[in-house]
Amino acid sequence: MTTQHVVSVQDILAGYTPEVDILRGMTLHADQSEIVTLLGPNGCGKSTLLKAIAGYLIPHTGQVVLDGNDVTRIPVHEKIRHCSLGIVPQTDNVFTALSVRDNLLVGGHYLDNAQNARRIDALCELYPMLARKLRAPAASLSGGERQILALARALMPEPSILLLDEPSAGLSPKMLQEVFEAIVNVRDREQVTILMVEQNAMEALRISDRAYVLAMGKIALTGNAHDLMHDEQMRELYLGGQAG
Repeated sequence: MTTQHVVSVQDILAGYTPEVDILRGMTLHADQSEIVTLLGPNGCGKSTLLKAIAGYLIPHTGQVVLDGNDVTRIPVHEKIRHCSLGIVPQTDNVFTALSVRDNLLVGGHYLDNAQNARRIDALCELYPMLARKLRAPAASLSGGERQILALARALMPEPSILLLDEPSAGLSPKMLQEVFEAIVNVRDREQVTILMVEQNAMEALRISDRAYVLAMGKIALTGNAHDLMHDEQMRELYLGGQAG
């Protein structure tokens, strides 16, 4: 019997111009409640792959399947509304002029008032910082708090799949730990499947179940996250021998 993966990418070729493919035959998967991290040096195709899965970028060939449905050519706004997909971009991921509560309501745009109230209560319980600062402007939050708000906003419609693009970008080591703890909490509490692009390889591997190491638009290495932390080939492929 064939296992149906929550996220399945098959033989994707994709790029930003018709003549140039940044992703060259990319194939990977993520299963229920897994944290799967995409690693590799700058320019290897990590964020491009995330954009192809999300629907910001339509692949030239290949297939993106979410929960058994071919969504290859469905644009991002339709995937968020109809395919149980949540997305946290790397930068500009909160509306600084709005309050924390209003940022969450943006994430719950398609929900009714009762659903929004229930989800805000649940997320405030999961992340107490939100409850403490619900009426505060997002501009007043620290970098780590903004990332947690962006994560919570993406979770408002209760997606089954979450795409995270470098959630630790620009954070101090302490804030990085808080954000990664928040990611683990959401996987454990909401049973979300998480596909994450990350530059902090060792920290990401510590919270991941599996990982893929990309090189030149292809999968160069994949395996159990714990095993990859101690894999010499991984160190050679990733940042010239520096896995951290």
